[in-house]
Amino acid sequence: MKAVVMHAFGDSGVMSVEEIKLAAPGPGQALVKVMAAGINFMDTGTRRGLGAASSLPLTPGVEGAGIVLAIGPDVSEVQVGDRVAWHYVPGSYAQQVLASVSQLVPLPNAIDFDTAASLMMQGLTASNLVHSVYAIGHGDIAFVHAAAGGVGQMLTQMIKLRGGKVIGRVSQENKVDAVIAAGADYVVIGRASQVASQVLRLTEGQRVNVVYDGTGAEGFADSVSLLDYFGTLALYGPFMDPIAPIDIFSLPRSIKLTYPSVMHYVRSREALLERSRALFAWVIEGKLKTVIGRRYSLAQAEQAHRDIESRQTSGKLIINP
Repeated sequence: MKAVVMHAFGDSGVMSVEEIKLAAPGPGQALVKVMAAGINFMDTGTRRGLGAASSLPLTPGVEGAGIVLAIGPDVSEVQVGDRVAWHYVPGSYAQQVLASVSQLVPLPNAIDFDTAASLMMQGLTASNLVHSVYAIGHGDIAFVHAAAGGVGQMLTQMIKLRGGKVIGRVSQENKVDAVIAAGADYVVIGRASQVASQVLRLTEGQRVNVVYDGTGAEGFADSVSLLDYFGTLALYGPFMDPIAPIDIFSLPRSIKLTYPSVMHYVRSREALLERSRALFAWVIEGKLKTVIGRRYSLAQAEQAHRDIESRQTSGKLIINP
């Protein structure tokens, strides 16, 4: 079967399509035909050799949806022919993937594979941010950086579903419509470090209850300055621009800073199933919409990484093997 393979870390040119053979599934594993693989910014960090150590050669990608082809001994969680979706399954840029069944969730027939592949990483991240990291309540004001991105659009929709108000930030005017379509009450345009005054004008000086920021260092000071008493700055994303060490006594008092990992919130299969079912239900009921920005073949993985690194895309990028 064909897969995107890397034999070195580096720029997008280190990826190529090769024929590889996967082992038969062992205990606790399933072999899955990949119908759609989600592209995430964290994949570019893996490609560059950042984050957790990875051995070469490797196939990037950790998210997708497909059909179970075979199961290992004593596996009962899934059966051959099941439609499934997953997150944090390495090697997803491929026609087939060998997955731990603990990371597979049943996919309802009402949800297509592309939609499922756009939900798992970004949908679970956004869901945990608005439910567990800071539980959005009616009337809360949330400021969302990079609101036109996959996580940003998910956050915006979920905040509105929970009764909050959304001020979204985009870097360019051509991204405004996507954020408005997601339900944002207001949109500001500019770099992460240049919009605090715009936000305060919109709120007539009222500071916000929560800032969701996947960008990192550039907007950190402005994000902190926007927080009301007991406000929360929720940082997310494994490869954001690193923030320099902070003198806690230089910060405003009575605020919270947090850097959560989605893995910690769905570390049990029960938690993963519960949160995934809630996401799928929202989609089926028409309450949550995914936006597929672009679709690529395996051979176009290099272009896909160039596109996502350009920060010019909107919505979710998908590989259809």
